[in-house]
Amino acid sequence: MTRLCILLFVFACVTIRPGVEGIGVNYGLLGNNLPPPAQVINLLKSRNIQKIRIFDPNQDVLTALQGSDISVILGTRNEDLQSLASDPTFATNWVQNNVIPHASTVKFTYISAGNEVIPGPLANFVLEALQNLESALKANNLNIPVSTTVSLKVLGTSFPPSNGAFSDSAVQFLQPIAQFLATKQYPLLANVYPYFAYSGNPAQVQLDYALLKGTGPIVSDGQFQYNNLFDAMVDSLYVALEKVGQPAAEVVVTETGWPSAGDVFATIDNAQTYANNLIAHVSSGQGTPRRPGKIVETYIFALFNENQKPAGVEENFGLFYPDMTEVYHVNLTP
Repeated sequence: MTRLCILLFVFACVTIRPGVEGIGVNYGLLGNNLPPPAQVINLLKSRNIQKIRIFDPNQDVLTALQGSDISVILGTRNEDLQSLASDPTFATNWVQNNVIPHASTVKFTYISAGNEVIPGPLANFVLEALQNLESALKANNLNIPVSTTVSLKVLGTSFPPSNGAFSDSAVQFLQPIAQFLATKQYPLLANVYPYFAYSGNPAQVQLDYALLKGTGPIVSDGQFQYNNLFDAMVDSLYVALEKVGQPAAEVVVTETGWPSAGDVFATIDNAQTYANNLIAHVSSGQGTPRRPGKIVETYIFALFNENQKPAGVEENFGLFYPDMTEVYHVNLTP
């Protein structure tokens, strides 16, 4: 074999190496010192990251993604929700401008209409925005699932998981949204943060439980046993969906992570432990106690530390510094 052939063979092995099943990363842009998108996409490839989520249709990022074989959850801006809901032409133009130019070369996994707007003043626009985006996509022969992203603040009760239920302020919006998603067999997208549950109540929540370090049952809930808070939080959302008539609904975890600085609980050691335990748990395929044997597609927040986010822990969720060196190492090789 010639030296050139050897080099080409090695390069091919590197580029087709699979990522960890079920795991993606959030790629945020709230920093004034972040590398150009083309460099970021090369970083993703070099670290076997094959799934990302972006929060709005940044054209430089979408262009850099072309031909990369990296799949992407594409978000709409929250401020566009009202127009997407009230004006089908706006939704059509949004698809024409942000999806169609890239659809043949970028793998769109989902489109999220809004991020964490339920409950709130924009919640009333989500369902119609979903319907209008769906219609615009179908009109262009694009089969890309649409959904919305919620935080677990939509839950009025969440402990134990069997008590999971949407709050009075959220259920009026989520019941018809869940019905729409179930009819289309699209998942609900959710941001799930054991860190915030722990840091808000460290006296009642065990650190090992939050960091997925538990080796045996820590919380018992009838027939279900939980050794980590991540599973318990996801299952509480599944129960809430069951209670609005959608027992077959699926959940994709669009954000989860642990900050490496900003408060006493936010350390590099804790962040690294959480990320690696999460990756191992998700990729094992064991699922949650209420959904055993099914990988919960999960996106780590976030790719970079972003210096234009609020000071403190919000700036320190990154796996990488803006110069693309590791904040800590995570195992993204199967």
